[in-house]
Amino acid sequence: MTETFSCPMKPSGVPWLGDIPAEWNIERVKSLASIVSTRSTSNDNYIGLENVESGTGRFLPASEEAFPAESSTIAIQKGDVLFGKLRPYLAKCLLSEWDGCCSSEFLVLRTAKTNPRFLKYALLSPTFVDYVNMSTYGTKMPRANWEIVGGAVSAIPPLPEQRAIADFLDERCAAIDAIVEEAKAGIEEYAKWKQSVVFEAVTKGLSPHAKMKDSGVEWIGEVPAEWQVSRVKNEFDCLDYLREPISAENRENKLGLYDYYGASGVIDKIDHYNVDDRVLLIGEDGANLRLRNLPLVYRASGKFWVNNHAHILKEKDGNDYGYFAYALEAGDYNPVITGSAQPKLSQSNLMAFPIAVPPLLEQRAIAAHLDEKCSSIDALIEEKKNLIEDLGTYKKSLIYETVTGKRLPTTDCPEVGSRKSKVGSRKFPDSKTAQLKGP
Repeated sequence: MTETFSCPMKPSGVPWLGDIPAEWNIERVKSLASIVSTRSTSNDNYIGLENVESGTGRFLPASEEAFPAESSTIAIQKGDVLFGKLRPYLAKCLLSEWDGCCSSEFLVLRTAKTNPRFLKYALLSPTFVDYVNMSTYGTKMPRANWEIVGGAVSAIPPLPEQRAIADFLDERCAAIDAIVEEAKAGIEEYAKWKQSVVFEAVTKGLSPHAKMKDSGVEWIGEVPAEWQVSRVKNEFDCLDYLREPISAENRENKLGLYDYYGASGVIDKIDHYNVDDRVLLIGEDGANLRLRNLPLVYRASGKFWVNNHAHILKEKDGNDYGYFAYALEAGDYNPVITGSAQPKLSQSNLMAFPIAVPPLLEQRAIAAHLDEKCSSIDALIEEKKNLIEDLGTYKKSLIYETVTGKRLPTTDCPEVGSRKSKVGSRKFPDSKTAQLKGP
């Protein structure tokens, strides 16, 4: 059980703060810190919105040297608190650890009598973020300003208690963040393992003793001797003539009966359909063609709508739907993708794309095998995703309860330890044996 303060509590008078310790005060943020707007003459040590992790207050180093996209930046000092103005529901709040500059999309707060680490957590509190977000202006890109953030209130304890709370949250949040990072790394490993399982099965088959031959295709490599190497146009009919885009305004609906597909799967629900069939959809354009952070191939059946960003493929007689879904997902399309700023997999390049084709009975066996293996791996990935979500919820609760005085900063947190035990470690099989191993 979590300990709470045994000292007297009092109503804060602010619904989203609730009761606070009797000796605490309620103050507006503008009385705790001043706003900094001095323009920087240098872009050294730049911090952009992309450098701040949502909801954690952690700095994310850029993979390459980051340069501001704007002409002017704000000069910052070590100890300044940066609060993202753009889409404040993302909770991009950071305590600067160095002198430098930041994007003008931040509000820069400089404290005098308030502990800056405590202020950072107070601004990260989910109830504070919700209040600011509800007060923003703009619809597509909601934005906060100093009038909104500075006019918001916070519960403020005596300075020694601010330091104790900041120390407590630094330690506990770091522990939670470490578990989350470990879980994310596990998800990446599982995803790579799944890719390996699929690739091996759709290019090498299920028998480790099969006689092999050169496919003549670099990304496929060797295939079983009795397999054929074909092209997508020989195994599918292209139904791209059915697809049609609908603007976001015209997608506003009353019932939302049918899925609306784009390059990244279902993106909306609408009241009409342009396909009534069982087909495979494969993204035509977008960064995912190269990054492959999301599935590229989607199975779709029944009634649904497809826009002009996904190709529609219908397998020909004598082919197994499930096998070809896996085989198309495993493909390396990089050599035939055109465009840099906007990658594109054209219809002609897709239909000419090479693909390994086993006999029908083997197609079915491979599909059944992959359904079982991939569902097991997907369950492990989902477990880690649920852990990350639970920890995110727990962390928000921890911050809220501590910065409003409902939790002692000396309270031990056994919940963190119990969650960490769920992460664990796993040895993943190598690619040549992955398809034969259970998760």
